[in-house]
Amino acid sequence: MPLDIARFYAAQVVMTYSYLHGKDCIYRDMKPENILMNNDGYIKLADFGFIKKLAKWDRTYTFCGTPEYMAPEIITNQGYSHAIDWYALGILLYELIYGRPPFLSTDPMDVMNQVINGKILYPKDFDQSARSLIKHLCDRDLSKRYGNI
Repeated sequence: MPLDIARFYAAQVVMTYSYLHGKDCIYRDMKPENILMNNDGYIKLADFGFIKKLAKWDRTYTFCGTPEYMAPEIITNQGYSHAIDWYALGILLYELIYGRPPFLSTDPMDVMNQVINGKILYPKDFDQSARSLIKHLCDRDLSKRYGNI
């Protein structure tokens, strides 16, 4: 997907997250299958089955989501908050640009192991500014993760 189109969709997800997080809700199920597009190219999120009302200072421990988009803190059962949505945005942006998520396998356990222990690898021609943004959105250190600070 061209970078400017990926940027346009990512910006819409940011606005959606800003709205949901402003209402103390976390989405927890970002993936391309949950993004609907209207005739004008604007998106709407679908499938609010995993949404949860959660104050910014609270944590939840529910294990849910799609393995390729799960933040490490969900998988390791450390408790999580709104930061997991920003992590999933980074994974979505990678997939929009490269055509597949960075962690991929037919075995969900293998995907989760890659999320916990692996490193996001980028092709040589991957846009540097997108790479930097994804790196910050997917930072394992919550004090450094964009959207959480």
